[in-house]
Amino acid sequence: MHIFNRRTLIIASSAIAMALSATSPSFAADKKTLAFVVNVPADFWTIARAGTNKAQAELPNYNIEFYIPGEMSAAAQKKILEDLLARGVAGVAISPVNPDDSTAILNEVASKAVLITHDADAPKSNRLMYVGTDNVAAGRQAGELMKKALPNGGKAMLFVGTMDAANARERSQGIKEAIAGTNIEIIDIRTDGGDQAKAKANVEDTLTKYPDIDLLVGLWAYNTPQIYNAVKALGKAGSVKIVGFDEDQQTLKGVAEGVIDGTVVQQPYEFGYQSMINMAKIIEGDKSVIPENKLQIVPTQIIDKSNVKEFGENLKKVLAAK
Repeated sequence: MHIFNRRTLIIASSAIAMALSATSPSFAADKKTLAFVVNVPADFWTIARAGTNKAQAELPNYNIEFYIPGEMSAAAQKKILEDLLARGVAGVAISPVNPDDSTAILNEVASKAVLITHDADAPKSNRLMYVGTDNVAAGRQAGELMKKALPNGGKAMLFVGTMDAANARERSQGIKEAIAGTNIEIIDIRTDGGDQAKAKANVEDTLTKYPDIDLLVGLWAYNTPQIYNAVKALGKAGSVKIVGFDEDQQTLKGVAEGVIDGTVVQQPYEFGYQSMINMAKIIEGDKSVIPENKLQIVPTQIIDKSNVKEFGENLKKVLAAK
């Protein structure tokens, strides 16, 4: 299936990202702009984009724009936010790469526009709310998959873009909580800085350095496909267990084949849709959408061989919807 490849993600050649309006490239001065800013180029965000498209259809008085930084860094996101502020953006939903290093610019945005976080939170900032996964709980689900894959224990390696992101830290925390007291040993966590070539190289290096490794775990959407590709290329499919996150098409293919034991899927469609709808309501004076604890948790689900076909068919329908 090539639906992800046919849908264009906006990737800049420099540190600044370019925007693509969910409606028209022309900017209507009488319409407020809502921006959805992500952390790294990945097919995962194609699903979120479908959610912002639905919100755009319901919010004709707003322009919704979608931003993907050219590189995974707080600096690249900062440039995007500065440009949005200069244009007088009304609302920003962002998945901060490094929330601690971004507090100042996030607070500047919050002082001039509605600011919410999605996917990864920045609770130290003045964001109004977070829309996304309970990443500690999702990590625990991944830990349960790990225990099922290695009932007698074994050695595991984790892979992710950066441990600076809250979701990466929280997922690893949840995994460690779930496997506490078992004989599963996490050797290390390998990071790739959002570089998918390096993500694959990290897996290859691990398989070479630790030929007796039992389990590889991908914490971000693009990590699991790179694990899958490396394991298959080196002829280790079946002998090395794989647990992942998210619903990349290669990940789902690997689950269906039995090469990947399971994946914890989020609902990025809801990240996109709920973020935009919530911001519009807040701008219009309805703050009832902000939970008391400022957290709108979107549930996750474990996908394994028993339910991957049905899940994949439903995902196709979501992406095909206009």
